[in-house]
Amino acid sequence: MTTDERLENLERELARAKRRNRWLLAAMCLALGVWILAGTLGPATAGAPGGSHTVKEVRANRFVVVDENGNPRIGLDVTKEGPRLLLTDENGKNRAVLNADKDDTGLSLFDADGKSFAGLSVHKDGPGLRLRDENGNTRAMLTIFKDGPELELAAANSNTRAVLIAGKDGPVLDLFGAGGKNCAELSAEKGRPEVYLRCEENGKSGAMLSVDKDGPGLDLYDENGKTIWKAP
Repeated sequence: MTTDERLENLERELARAKRRNRWLLAAMCLALGVWILAGTLGPATAGAPGGSHTVKEVRANRFVVVDENGNPRIGLDVTKEGPRLLLTDENGKNRAVLNADKDDTGLSLFDADGKSFAGLSVHKDGPGLRLRDENGNTRAMLTIFKDGPELELAAANSNTRAVLIAGKDGPVLDLFGAGGKNCAELSAEKGRPEVYLRCEENGKSGAMLSVDKDGPGLDLYDENGKTIWKAP
């Protein structure tokens, strides 16, 4: 056998040895991976019908679910105020936020511009519903207090214009002028219906029409709030 033939045989043996080593290394890595996976999931899994396994518990500080383009669409985390769930659109704008703070639990819904249009919350005073316009100003708010529900309607500048209260003594409706002062009140508390009209400028002069067990009555007041005429 010539020197060239011996060199060719040696090269072929080295090539076969390299291939055997690569397969051996791959087999070792696969076995190691299976062993690690079994050790990680084994204590946290339980057998299910069909031989499948279900993870009992997963612990993490934050979960993010992305769409097919890799954009975050769902986020679940725990802040110092409490847990929070966020739903975002394809543009990354928040569309729904659910939070559970120490003082209240709330659900906020947003439009495509990221402005809040509706908010539902439950706090120590009771549940509440808040509706906002396209400028973010509160236009309607419904709250359930211990004494009864209260509905508040506001103008575009968030100034209160009407408040309806259904208290334990009876319903009350208050109307407010552009300046924010109470101009009219309709009450039916304790079985005595009343209509009270006030001047918005001074808030004192006005008229009150009422009906009680003795019959109807009418009172007129001057700018100082003193009665100037009364019937009967």
